[in-house]
Amino acid sequence: QVHVVESGGGLVQAGGSLRLSCAASGSIFVINDMGWYRQAPGKQRELVARGTNYADSVKGRFTISRDNAKNTVYLQMNSLKPEDTAVYYCNVKGLESLLTNFDAWGQGTLVTVSS
Repeated sequence: QVHVVESGGGLVQAGGSLRLSCAASGSIFVINDMGWYRQAPGKQRELVARGTNYADSVKGRFTISRDNAKNTVYLQMNSLKPEDTAVYYCNVKGLESLLTNFDAWGQGTLVTVSS
């Protein structure tokens, strides 16, 4: 079983910055992909950043990075706007063994941006 844990959310004023972290652990043979999604109240979950892909709304403000040695992915969020308020989720895809893949989600971390 693979566990995914996000951290780093909180309350920040518009224009501020936050750095989210996501660590994967457990039965991991290899990680193929790690990405960030978010879900605002009353809206569907949407992709924020994955690999070199970014949502148009965050391009130039958010940066995704990985530390493969630690099975960790980060999301540096700068110039935050009230519309960035959401629960941010980490998604990790990979292999538990040569024959078994996994697609795991974390529990989410809340980011609230005040105006």
